[in-house]
Amino acid sequence: MPELPEVETVRDGLARHVVGARVVDVEVLRDYSVRRHEGGPAGFRDELLGQRLGAAVRRGKFLWLPLEPAAGSVDGPAAALLAHLGMSGQLLVRSGVALADRSPHLRVRVVLEHDDRTAYGAQALDFVDQRTFGHLSVQDLVPTPDGAPGGLGSDLAAVPAPVAHIGRDLLDPSLRRADVVDAIRRRRTGVKRALLDQTVVSGVGNIYADEALWRARLHYARATDTLRRPEAHRLLDAAAEVMTEALAQGGTSFDALYVNVNGQSGYFSRSLAVYGQEGEPCPRCGTPVRRDEFMNRSSYTCPRCQPRPRNGRW
Repeated sequence: MPELPEVETVRDGLARHVVGARVVDVEVLRDYSVRRHEGGPAGFRDELLGQRLGAAVRRGKFLWLPLEPAAGSVDGPAAALLAHLGMSGQLLVRSGVALADRSPHLRVRVVLEHDDRTAYGAQALDFVDQRTFGHLSVQDLVPTPDGAPGGLGSDLAAVPAPVAHIGRDLLDPSLRRADVVDAIRRRRTGVKRALLDQTVVSGVGNIYADEALWRARLHYARATDTLRRPEAHRLLDAAAEVMTEALAQGGTSFDALYVNVNGQSGYFSRSLAVYGQEGEPCPRCGTPVRRDEFMNRSSYTCPRCQPRPRNGRW
């Protein structure tokens, strides 16, 4: 599943290529891809036609494009086009001859028009989703409880209603790190489960959780209520660090299912220390990396750098 660096790479591409464009047509090729939209495919199309995309915003793994209010309105945006990429979703910008490219996994095509037609010409934003876990919808915006911007990419203090329960992410300037530390230490669970809880802190998935735990020298089964405050801060610092490094390399791509808006893959997979490295030497101490089953997935650790605690405790 795309995690924060991959989704942020897509957000940045949307900000550069589609913000300011007006929606002139919408084609829903698979109804299931707009299942979260209350009005179904027809309502989804009706709510987007004629709307201008005002920004590209992200919180954690959620992306949204606020719909600009009508000219002369004194109010801010009231709704947004919301996207979640799921396991394999891609948002691809196509123009020129690429408009004829229709992937067998194309689910929704939004046709856009910029005011400067000579610079952009016809353009489409394609939602391509092979495994069909992703979705698009138009959602009302609701105020943020803390009055801070809803996400990276806009100063608007609002988020789509389905995102209101999602915590801020570690690259969000409005995140209060001490509050996240307190929330993790109050949990009665393993530290990796807490790190993956999107209501505590968003954007971290299986890959970057394993990498952050390795950097922080913590085992995924460590009980959160045994974490000392400096340890929790060290873990969050490690997670922010690894995601920042991944973002600089365009994210982590293992196959063609994750690409940016221009169809290009990220290269951080070449820098992974433990994730997917079962049997390979730990980059720090040389001990073979171990893989364990975890929540129907896998966890990768160095047995020496990250010794497993007894019953999750020291």
